[in-house]
Amino acid sequence: MTDQPDLLAQFSNALATRAEAAESAVVAIRLAHERHITGMLWHSGIVVASEQSLPRKDEFELVAPGGAVLSAKIAGRDPSTNIAILRPDAPIASPSIVAGAARTGAIALTIGADGTGGASARLGLVNLAGPEWHSSRGGLIDRRILLDVRLARREEGGPVFDASGSYLGMSTFGPRGQVIAIPTATIERIVPQLAKDGRIARGWLGVALQAVAVPDALRETADQSGGLMVMSVVENGPAAQAGILAGDIILSIDGTSAHRLRKIARHFGADSIGRRADLRLIRSGAVMTVQTTIAERHAA
Repeated sequence: MTDQPDLLAQFSNALATRAEAAESAVVAIRLAHERHITGMLWHSGIVVASEQSLPRKDEFELVAPGGAVLSAKIAGRDPSTNIAILRPDAPIASPSIVAGAARTGAIALTIGADGTGGASARLGLVNLAGPEWHSSRGGLIDRRILLDVRLARREEGGPVFDASGSYLGMSTFGPRGQVIAIPTATIERIVPQLAKDGRIARGWLGVALQAVAVPDALRETADQSGGLMVMSVVENGPAAQAGILAGDIILSIDGTSAHRLRKIARHFGADSIGRRADLRLIRSGAVMTVQTTIAERHAA
């Protein structure tokens, strides 16, 4: 026997204590066929959830910490940042939320609701803590936080904690099935807007786009190898009113190369609505510029 402290046991006990304390931070959001996903309790009793996992309906049942079953209504959705909020019909105590700073290689503890008022826990690492990025739908995500952790579908939408118990964000499935965290800073920025308006305003051209290669004969004139082909145009939308046609290949928007959808997503934030934009494009073998006015995206 030795008098030296058992560091592994201390670490294990600390994680278990952290996970037990986190039970008060999650609710189960019941879906169909006895399935559920996880929601995070936020300020003022609001529940934050992964928008992509919530069916398109207005009311849900919640299983609160301890097992009480409540009803809740959708108060707002933003597909571009994958954040939705619900308001329970009875108050649920809100946890104290302290934002943490994600660091590559640091411990990440993800918490999910077990469906009965308790919680599940998974331990992993922050695989990558990078700069801000834009989703394919144009939402600004304050940091790219990629997690090296397994996540069950029922656990999506739960909080992610660092080793000190501070919030790194909300767990969700990102591009190519990767597990990511929507940062706490993004949630803090989006939730008040959703609580006020129920949605986040986004710019819109009214086109469906597909990445394509620029024809070889036009690459020197276009000065780039790829663009976005217009696959369809919404009737009476901004692009249609500007004369943009299916088959056009958009090369740039206001000077920003349009070879990838995410590359131009930042041009369609709330501040873009009503702004005129120059689209450089290829039509019938010629390079030309068309001007259009960005409108507000229609509600989904």
